[in-house]
Amino acid sequence: MNIKFGTDGWRAIIAKEYTTDNVQRVSEAAAQWMIKKGMSKVVIGHDCRFGGEMFLNTASEVFAHFGIKVYAAKGFVSTPMVSLGVVKMEADLGVVITASHNPPSYNGFKLKSSFGGPTIPKEIAEVEHMIPDTAIGKLPSYTKFLEEGRMEYIDLEKMYLDHVKANFDLELIRKSGIKVAYDAMYGAGQNVMRALFPDAALLHCEDNPSFMGQAPEPIHRNLHELSQYIKDHKEINLGVANDGDADRIGLYDEDGEFVDSHHILLLLLYYLKEYKELDGKVIITFSVTNKMKMLAEHYGLDLEVTKIGFKYIAEIMINEDVLVGGEESGGLAVKGHIPERDGVWIGLIIMEFMARTGKSVKELIDDIYAKVGPFKCDRDDLHLEDAKKLAIIEKCKNGEITSIGNKPVINTENIDGYKFYLSDDQWVMIRPSGTEPVLRVYAQDVNNQRVRELLDAAHETLQKDL
Repeated sequence: MNIKFGTDGWRAIIAKEYTTDNVQRVSEAAAQWMIKKGMSKVVIGHDCRFGGEMFLNTASEVFAHFGIKVYAAKGFVSTPMVSLGVVKMEADLGVVITASHNPPSYNGFKLKSSFGGPTIPKEIAEVEHMIPDTAIGKLPSYTKFLEEGRMEYIDLEKMYLDHVKANFDLELIRKSGIKVAYDAMYGAGQNVMRALFPDAALLHCEDNPSFMGQAPEPIHRNLHELSQYIKDHKEINLGVANDGDADRIGLYDEDGEFVDSHHILLLLLYYLKEYKELDGKVIITFSVTNKMKMLAEHYGLDLEVTKIGFKYIAEIMINEDVLVGGEESGGLAVKGHIPERDGVWIGLIIMEFMARTGKSVKELIDDIYAKVGPFKCDRDDLHLEDAKKLAIIEKCKNGEITSIGNKPVINTENIDGYKFYLSDDQWVMIRPSGTEPVLRVYAQDVNNQRVRELLDAAHETLQKDL
């Protein structure tokens, strides 16, 4: 089997392609790559998915076998905890056994670099090229490596909590009147949020590898229970959700209305620049709203648009002074933390913003609308046969999309997928997923109803005559 890393690591279905043999193969490639680079220490953690501990032990055995010192998390941890652990332990590489927001049948393998963020695309390609055709086979048990000191357990969760306490005024947040409802989606953020906010209303904060059959992606269609909880409990004025490995965030205002990543990015930029008076470059992926460009220009900040995938943002963050970086799918990063997506950290920044200003999320968004105008965004994931998906992409590539519905296309960009601008505040974007067998269709307009109409028109236009 040919193993390929997608937008964010290698992901596959457990017991089909994702097996201990294939985890051995990927681990051997990463270990050999480390040896080639003169590296000697790796931090490994797993999230709440089925078989996490087994796959962590499998990977640990391979790294230890090749002479790499293994620091392993005991129990499930979030991806940001592993990334921070790499920095704190001065390790050379991090491995996270996770499939992030994918359905529960998947698991995966992410690589993190010494700076505490995703390994850059060039180095991922080098590791991928070194994956052997067959597994190394039976190795001594991880327990033997523990006894020999070649593997060691470390408390990544405590390390992360200490880091949070050193960087946030938790007393200010706790005394501010913010009442938070938190949905872990059965993911790895549950313990840390329970520790930080023991009085929070907690949803799906149990260890359940099946995720009750729901892909743990923090988007509105997966979070109706959290939304309804806020509507039913008027004392709640903020809702926070994280994905399976807690590197992404979903947000709800006091009315139980979903606040997407486009709006969260605007809130972060607004807070860090206007209230904390910080400067730096703004980095967004191709699917993020053009309103970020408007706000960056308002503040006189440089903005760069990258391909989809946080690894492209991280690569810039380690080389340049970046204030805010983020993607539509909920992966956001800020100055003053590791160059990594961190759903818990971003939630804390929003709480701090509310605590410092005394304003609700809704009021803060109204402040932003006064600067860039109101807008809404949404996304549909189309599960199509490969032939149909390829035919749609070919139509986009050949310039056959000249209008969507009755609205003419006035400009097209193709940094990663195809974005069709219909007016200043209207656009539609088409892109095949890098991690799932779906075609993603995005849209922006001035309100939710018009976004829905635009998405429906896009489906009709794209699939016409196919």
